[in-house]
Amino acid sequence: MTLLFPRLIHGRRFVSTSALHVEGLDKWIASKKQLVLHDTLRAEHLSDLYITLPTRDGGQGRPYQPPRDGTQLSFGHHLVFFHPRNPESTLRADGTDTDFCPPEPFTRRMWAGGSMIWNRNSPLLVGSKATAVSTLEKIEKKGFEKNTPMVFVKQKIEITIEGSNEPSVVEERSHVYLTSGGNKRLAREGANFSFHFTPSLTTLFRFSALTFNGHYIHLDKDYAQKTEGYPERLVHGPLTALMLLEAVVFQKPGLKIKSFDYRARNPVIVSRPVIINGTWMDESRVELWSTDDNGVVGMTGSVTYSR
Repeated sequence: MTLLFPRLIHGRRFVSTSALHVEGLDKWIASKKQLVLHDTLRAEHLSDLYITLPTRDGGQGRPYQPPRDGTQLSFGHHLVFFHPRNPESTLRADGTDTDFCPPEPFTRRMWAGGSMIWNRNSPLLVGSKATAVSTLEKIEKKGFEKNTPMVFVKQKIEITIEGSNEPSVVEERSHVYLTSGGNKRLAREGANFSFHFTPSLTTLFRFSALTFNGHYIHLDKDYAQKTEGYPERLVHGPLTALMLLEAVVFQKPGLKIKSFDYRARNPVIVSRPVIINGTWMDESRVELWSTDDNGVVGMTGSVTYSR
């Protein structure tokens, strides 16, 4: 087996493409992949999410209210359901699932972005059963000609409530494998509202447990620092995305969200303050971005809605 040993030049990660199993990667890209998962949208599991989210734990002025069966599932809360149940022995060396992962040496995974669209005619309901069908939509190789190879993997997830013929939520998720450091982007001006919180080690542990996510980058400080080169453990991409959505709902609880697009810009670090900023662009769209206390943007997003 050929191992990949990256070189760091001016802070960027360079590798020789001759060390990459390009033929094996192309064969993997050409293969068909699908994953079908069933779950029950249990109120008990949602209760654990509520006490994890700073917008719902009662600590910032909004008292905790437990979810009730039969009510509509809040926007983005499907993220804590429909996870693969793979035994630990089948996980990758960094604790991640192998589903939809490219072959070695592309083993370093980062959440890159995604989108969500909700079907008002068939909403997900707390306590109901549903099925999530995941398929690979697109796989792209980038940077190979520059010796900064990355593999972008986009999957489409259609979640359908039991008894319905059409999806309740259509989501796209993008991951990037063997990424080099991103460019830092500073915060924009003119936010109409902000929500402040600090993701703690407890936050990361609880969200990892809720999503059955064993990725070491969220749990193991030595791994995050010595293997991945980050100053500390990273906040989950879906947690930051969920907080963007939560900030909007926190501002206007009755808002009817249609769609949500987001993109990760820079790593979000545990135990560092995070500010979720939002600007109402018009009567149907709000732009969102998260920053740390230095103004570095971690994630951007856009929500469309109706009143």
